[in-house]
Amino acid sequence: MKARRSTLSSAPRQVRIIGGQWKRTPLPVVSVEGLRPTPDRVRETVFNWLNHLIDGRWQDKLVLDLFAGTGALGFEAASRGAQKVVMVETAGPALRVLEQVKDKLDAGQVSILKTDALRYVRSAAAASYDVIFLDPPYSLELLPALLPACARLLKPGGLVYAESDKAFPQHAGSWMDGWEVVRSDGAGAVCFYLLHCIKVA
Repeated sequence: MKARRSTLSSAPRQVRIIGGQWKRTPLPVVSVEGLRPTPDRVRETVFNWLNHLIDGRWQDKLVLDLFAGTGALGFEAASRGAQKVVMVETAGPALRVLEQVKDKLDAGQVSILKTDALRYVRSAAAASYDVIFLDPPYSLELLPALLPACARLLKPGGLVYAESDKAFPQHAGSWMDGWEVVRSDGAGAVCFYLLHCIKVA
């Protein structure tokens, strides 16, 4: 993925898949305003968490990658054997590159949708996914609206990965109500969390 900010100055020209059958495959980073891939160190940590929690059993997992950007999170899950990965993106240049990478990898388990993320999570079938990657543009502060919408899409025991440039609130009455932090860490300006839904909104 793809954390988004208002500048491209810190964005690398490409990132690489870090594990699985497509390990070391480069993923181009296109010039879309605010697009910045999730750092390699963060992705490695997140997938170590997930591998531990699911005992490495990706083969039966359905994954949703919202705000797909470079596709680094979604293609990483597919590389490790996920049964199906749905990527959601709206930016035309990013979509074209996602399709090119999908074709190059012959990634038939990956579906790429051009649609608004919030519209998608509000309309998709309930209890559809085992893992949701949720990395919206930091500046838009979409997590308070997206997390409740994502809750109904998770299968029992499902997990949401979410990141932001600020720590998530932990007090009662916040938008984190109904969510349990399973793992959390930080790297530079990125705060990232693995979440479990304890009640459906």
